[in-house]
Amino acid sequence: MRAVVIRSFGGPEVLETVDVPVPATGAGQVRIRVEAAGVNPVDAATRAGVLAEAGLMTARRVQGIGWDVAGVVDEVGPGVDAFAPGDRVIGISDRLDVSCAGYAERIVLDADAVAPAPRRATPAEAATIPLNGLTAAQALDLAGLQEGRTLLVTGAAGAVGGYAVELAAARGLRVIAVAGAADEETVRKLGAEFFVPRGAELSASVRALVPGGAHGAIDAAVVGLPALDAVRGGGAFVAVIGGAAPVPLRGIRVANVWVRADGTRLAELARLADEGRLTPRVADTLPLTEAAAAHRRLAEGGLRGRLVLLP
Repeated sequence: MRAVVIRSFGGPEVLETVDVPVPATGAGQVRIRVEAAGVNPVDAATRAGVLAEAGLMTARRVQGIGWDVAGVVDEVGPGVDAFAPGDRVIGISDRLDVSCAGYAERIVLDADAVAPAPRRATPAEAATIPLNGLTAAQALDLAGLQEGRTLLVTGAAGAVGGYAVELAAARGLRVIAVAGAADEETVRKLGAEFFVPRGAELSASVRALVPGGAHGAIDAAVVGLPALDAVRGGGAFVAVIGGAAPVPLRGIRVANVWVRADGTRLAELARLADEGRLTPRVADTLPLTEAAAAHRRLAEGGLRGRLVLLP
C-alpha cells in the first residue's frame, strides 16, 4: 500500500510517498481503508522537526504522519465487537512515534480511537472532525464553565476555534469570538453572541462587551497574554498549542489541552454533525501523492476549513 512518510526533518519536500506492507490488526484494534485524511498544523510541526526539538517525539528512521482519518473498516482484531468490516468510521492517530499514520491507504487504530462516521458527511468532511473536534471538546472540558458564562475564543474562524464556538454555544455558553473582520458573519452563524475583530485591543474590547472580562478563554490562535488579560480574575484559560500556556496571573486557572483519542466523545461529535450542530469545513481536497503541495498551501495561511488528502 502507499503511505506518506518522513526520513528527515525539513520543508514539504521531505514528504515521501512510498510502498509499505499492509498493517495487520492486533487485539482490540481495527484496520481502516482510508478514504480521507486531514492535514493539520501539527503535521507540519512533525515534518519540520519542531515536535522532536521540543522532546515530544524521538527521531525515527521512518516517521509516519497524519492524525485524522475517515474510511471503511476492512479488518477487526480479536476482542473487537463494536465494529465490523464494511462499517464507515472516523478515527484519530494520536501517537507520534509511529512509522505509518493517517497519510496512508490503510491504518490500524485501537478500537477506542474510532467511532461511526457521521452519515450526512462526505469522507472529506468527516475527516476534519477527529483532531479538531476532540481538541475543542476537551478544551471546553478543561475550561469547566457553567451554562450562561462567557467564553472568549480566539481564532474562532479556524478549524479548532470554529468547533469550539459551536460546542460552547451548544453548552449554553455566551461566546465572544475573535477572528478577521470578514469572518464575522461566519462565526455568528456558528453561535457567537459577541464579535471582536482580530487586531483590535483585545482586553479593552472584551471588557467593553462583558464588564469585568470573560469567565474563560480558549486560545486557539495562540494569542497568549492579551487573551489572558481579557479573562477576569479567577477565570479559566486553555491554551490549544501544547506548552503555550501563559503564567496564571490574577488567579486564573491556566491549562494546556493535550488532545487524546476518545471514541465515545468522537461518536458524540459525529452525532452533532448529523444533527447539523457541528459544521465540518473542507478548504480543498488533494490526492495523497500531493501531500507536499498540501503542506505548502497550509503554510500560506488564509484557509477556512481543512485541506484533506484522498488516497
